[in-house]
Amino acid sequence: MMGIGQIWSQLGSIMASIMFVYAMFEQFFPPHLRTYVRKYTQKFTGLMYPYIQIKFPEFSGERLKRSEAYSAIQTYLSANSSQSAKKLKAEVVKDSQTPLVLSMDDNEEINDEFQGEGKAIALKNRQLKLYTNNPSNHWHGYKSTKWSHITFDHPARFETLAMDPKKKEEIINDLVKFRNGKEYYAKIGKAWKRGYLLYGPPGTGKSTMIAAMANFMNYDVYDLELTAVKENTDLRKLLIETSSKSIIVIEDIDCSLDLTGQRKKKKEKDEDDGEVPKNPIKKDEEEENKGSKVTLSGLLNFIDGIWSACGGEKIIIFTTNFVEKLDPALIRRGRMDKHIELSYCCYEAFKVLANNYLDVESHSLFPTIEKLLGETNMTPADVAENLMPKSITEDSETCLKNLIDSLEKAKDEAKKKAEEEAKKKAEDEEAQLKPEKEKEQLGQEEEVKPNGKSKEEVKENGKSKEDVKANGKSEEEVKENGTIY
Repeated sequence: MMGIGQIWSQLGSIMASIMFVYAMFEQFFPPHLRTYVRKYTQKFTGLMYPYIQIKFPEFSGERLKRSEAYSAIQTYLSANSSQSAKKLKAEVVKDSQTPLVLSMDDNEEINDEFQGEGKAIALKNRQLKLYTNNPSNHWHGYKSTKWSHITFDHPARFETLAMDPKKKEEIINDLVKFRNGKEYYAKIGKAWKRGYLLYGPPGTGKSTMIAAMANFMNYDVYDLELTAVKENTDLRKLLIETSSKSIIVIEDIDCSLDLTGQRKKKKEKDEDDGEVPKNPIKKDEEEENKGSKVTLSGLLNFIDGIWSACGGEKIIIFTTNFVEKLDPALIRRGRMDKHIELSYCCYEAFKVLANNYLDVESHSLFPTIEKLLGETNMTPADVAENLMPKSITEDSETCLKNLIDSLEKAKDEAKKKAEEEAKKKAEDEEAQLKPEKEKEQLGQEEEVKPNGKSKEEVKENGKSKEDVKANGKSEEEVKENGTIY
């Protein structure tokens, strides 16, 4: 058998021979021949080596943006590297649900099969963000952006949401169905989005509902302020910049813009009033400086037009206190797919609030509160305000008594208001009937002769019966003499 020294000497001779041949190849072979040899050498190597190497650059594109594929792989390896790698490095990541992130150290290697879990892990660990749109005239310039954001850390959850349990469960099931409906939406040929209309009196929890939906779905929230959008084209640009798995919110849609054609009517009225025409240049400048020119048509296209499919997996939410003011085309099914009415506090919602604010699930005062809630209207916000302790001396029973006092006061005020409204209505009806009664009385008092002349007209043309009698002659005597005095 050969010794170790002989093996190393032969291996050294082989390596030296290979290097000599490679040097001769590079020095004396023409370039096109070298390319031809390398091509078939790589094919031969590929037959013997079953793996393919793919490099993902960290930064790519025109502006060298961070590659999403690189970030997904890095996230995946960071989640699994601690199981195999021996040398790790720790990094504190701001705005993350896992602030301390472990990853492989330099020159460390692990073997694993990547199956696309990186994106799912990144979505699970990400910190939700709340976006708001910048004014359209601020979009241009260095480092200018269409959306600004902060960390979304609203604590609202469906478990703490004060509303009817059945309605709450219905909403949750609808959200889960939407989240798992990618293949279904592709099958029916519809954009993967869903619209919700939240309506009801102020203080019934519309904004809290949005926060609970965002936390449940793990979606970012885009709070769209329509008055800051200049034109319909800017609205589409904002839509393109939104990410997948997001909720686009337009609060108080009935107050955001005039979307019912009133501006056009006002313009026509001003023209009919005969105002002096303005200088065209000055008029253009004034039009340019005016507020939003977003139209109802532009908003409808934003909701369910061709551009609405950009990004996929989006929820669009409108809120309003007065649903009757909205254009029917804006809230029809297909645009706002689900209408959710958030009304006054019911007894079931009160029990959730009592548990949230006082950690009380039952109390002797609950039946009284249940009776009062059935007799008067109070928003969940007002109920919660009464249940919140205002000092360290207030206990749960004190807060419940405060709520009972507020409910009784609200009941008395509602009764008094109803009586005043009924009294005012009766007075208004009486005021409307009074002119008719006076007119009827005047008609009865006025006597009309066969020739169509009244007493006053007779007096104007001659003397009345009383005037004739005053002369000492009766009406018959006057007629015999043929003279009328």
